[in-house]
Amino acid sequence: MLHIVLEQPGRFAAVNRPESAASPGTALVRVHRIGVCGTDLHAFAGKQPFFTYPRVLGHELGVEVIDPGNEPLGLKVGDRCSVEPYLNCGRCVACHRGKSNCCTSLQVMGVHTDGGMRPLLRVPARKLHASTQLDFEQLALVETLGIGAHAVERAQLQQEDFVLVIGAGPIGLSVIQFAKISGAMLAVMDVSDTRLDFCRTQLGVAHTLKPGETAADELKKIGGGDLPTCIIDATGNPASMMSAFDWPAHGGRIVFVGLFQGEVTFNDPNFHRRELTLLASRNALPETFREVIRLVEQGKVDTRPWITHRFLLAETPTVFPQSIAGNPAVLKAMIEVPA
Repeated sequence: MLHIVLEQPGRFAAVNRPESAASPGTALVRVHRIGVCGTDLHAFAGKQPFFTYPRVLGHELGVEVIDPGNEPLGLKVGDRCSVEPYLNCGRCVACHRGKSNCCTSLQVMGVHTDGGMRPLLRVPARKLHASTQLDFEQLALVETLGIGAHAVERAQLQQEDFVLVIGAGPIGLSVIQFAKISGAMLAVMDVSDTRLDFCRTQLGVAHTLKPGETAADELKKIGGGDLPTCIIDATGNPASMMSAFDWPAHGGRIVFVGLFQGEVTFNDPNFHRRELTLLASRNALPETFREVIRLVEQGKVDTRPWITHRFLLAETPTVFPQSIAGNPAVLKAMIEVPA
């Protein structure tokens, strides 16, 4: 069976491997769509933390159930599902406290263990979230949306908040979707005119700006004299993340969604004077997946404008390095897996 393997930074290979063996609690699914994530791009570039080579990438998956396995979870053959790719132990302190997204021994499919760049895949049945309404492409984007939804959950946004989302890449766009649903006043900051224009025209974001010397004044103008009460940084860029400490109002909070291989430093007097709250946001929770599916089914979240590039699974070794990696025109690429 075809597997697309990232053998080392910058090099994919098409490899034939046997299908994974059945095990208790697992379901067999056919992969139909695979979203290309920032994690995949970072792994290709050799800049992804907690990563080893070779690896089968792919954790944004829209799949069809071929064999639901022996778990009494209500799954049936033919169900269309999104895959929750976070394999948690169920025993550690985080799992016991309902935070399976940051399990102490978490294995993320396509990062710590092989993922879905292959036609058939076995996954724990409890990690499948079905929908009778969404197509495979929409289901493949649920994981990305879950990242943004969980960041907004962490931020505990309220209607009276003024939130600045920094970074309008795929993760930033997912944050924007759920920040809008919260009813908070929203501004988006990015270095790219193209991405800011997308936010205005496709997502209806009223306030967009670039970082720079006048950004604080622009934010105060938007906020009626006040800086944002919440900053959500989705860049994974160290300079952006460290400058984020300058943007919140007194008593405000910062949520880091992106990450990089390094240390974040900040001015402690500035941090204490404002009594800021700093939060990390990692992955998403099972209930977040279910809520995202519900909102997409209701038409409250539409990701169709995001997808700028499509290609076939077998084309990955050539298309990915030539047309996807390093291409600023790529907002979200989608891999199709022929049946």
